[in-house]
Amino acid sequence: MIKKISLLLLVMSISFSCVSPKVYKDLEDKYASLKRENKQLSSDYNDLLKSKNEAQNNLNKLKKQYDEAVASRDKLQSDYNATKNSLENLKASYDALEKNSSSEIAKNSQKNRELLAQLEAKEQALAAENERLSNLKKILDEKSGRIQDLEQVIAAKDAKMNALKDAISKALTNFEGKGLTVEQRDGKVYISMENKLLFSSGSWAVGSEGREAVNQLGNVLAANPDIAVLIEGHTDNVPYAGNGQLSGNWDLSTKRATAIVNILRENRSINPENLTAAGRGEYAPIASNETAQGKAKNRRIEVILTPKLDEISKLLNEI
Repeated sequence: MIKKISLLLLVMSISFSCVSPKVYKDLEDKYASLKRENKQLSSDYNDLLKSKNEAQNNLNKLKKQYDEAVASRDKLQSDYNATKNSLENLKASYDALEKNSSSEIAKNSQKNRELLAQLEAKEQALAAENERLSNLKKILDEKSGRIQDLEQVIAAKDAKMNALKDAISKALTNFEGKGLTVEQRDGKVYISMENKLLFSSGSWAVGSEGREAVNQLGNVLAANPDIAVLIEGHTDNVPYAGNGQLSGNWDLSTKRATAIVNILRENRSINPENLTAAGRGEYAPIASNETAQGKAKNRRIEVILTPKLDEISKLLNEI
């Protein structure tokens, strides 16, 4: 377009000197018109160029968005494929699990039934054990009560035997230092009288002083009718050398014990059922038979007083 205008101007300049004013006027008008048209075309061109640049920018943006959309699509496709594979694997696992679930459920069900049966059995056993423990506790409480009663009875017996010992010691005070001792041990009272207080050597006849001591003892025993009385005769280890009436020391110890029982029986207040005579011979010494003093101690009568244990035995049987 610019080339055409330039050519036209050249032609007009060349022809200016040789054309008429009218023609010149027409050419000038035409030139002005062309100039306006050129200006308009230039403006339109600039607008088109601007529009083209804007379109190019928009195209570039669209291309970038397109590329991003393609990348996003490709990523979504990859995620889809991975998810699809996971789904297929999960479905395969589910199918395998479903295939085996019936047998597993059956096994678990059987195992559960067995466990429930065991649990029920244990609950029944526990209930039975609790009942047994309850009964045992009841029995234990009853026995504890009886044991307390027994302890009270034993304490009362011990107190009574202690009082009996004191009474006997008081009654036999005059014979202290004459081979007579009184002591209490193991819930019993032991009265030991050496033969020098009671008998002559080789004899079972009780002398006057010995009879008096036994009578004093009898008075105390008469006041305690619930006491069992055991009279034991003892000798040393010297063989009996008397007449033929005795077979030996054992026989002598028995006769001496019986002689004491007979004196006690003279007291009508003493129940004969409470009396027992026994001969121990030389077989229960309390001292060495190697000395005269030891032999004198071994030649003795022991009176062993024991509380009757009927009440205690009854309580023990109830425990």
